[in-house]
Amino acid sequence: MNTSSSTMLRSWTVSDSADCLTLFRDCIRRVCADDYTPEQINAWASPQIVFDDWAQRFQNRSAYVACQRDAIVGFIDMDDFGYLDRLFVSADHQRQGIARRLVDQVVADAKRLGCQRIKTEASLTARPFFQSMGFAVVKQQVVECSQVQMINFQMQLSLS
Repeated sequence: MNTSSSTMLRSWTVSDSADCLTLFRDCIRRVCADDYTPEQINAWASPQIVFDDWAQRFQNRSAYVACQRDAIVGFIDMDDFGYLDRLFVSADHQRQGIARRLVDQVVADAKRLGCQRIKTEASLTARPFFQSMGFAVVKQQVVECSQVQMINFQMQLSLS
């Protein structure tokens, strides 16, 4: 069922922080479990994430939430230099066009800001989605998250 048309995008507000963190952890645990080990999942979706730091990362960015019936089902944030930091869609709302709408929104913002490209670091799970949106892999890398090593991909989308 495609419920993208019943999904409303709006700007992120500080009161969205807790719901976004809950969605983030649940999405990693449920959607990324086929691509990462339990140790990696636990490090990434750690209960040790400092809430104030998490919320602060949304400040002064192009940040949006996708809502259905007042519930947040996805979110995205990008800085003014075109670095797309986080993009997550609820495990129960995958493959409904929500992530595509969120990316389209920050692409429009990046163009308005005069960015030449959007860069991101995509998980093994997210890489195919980003490729479908026109992002190219710059390189595969090993990153450390809570002292656990994980593979992800530096990716970029040219806006020229």
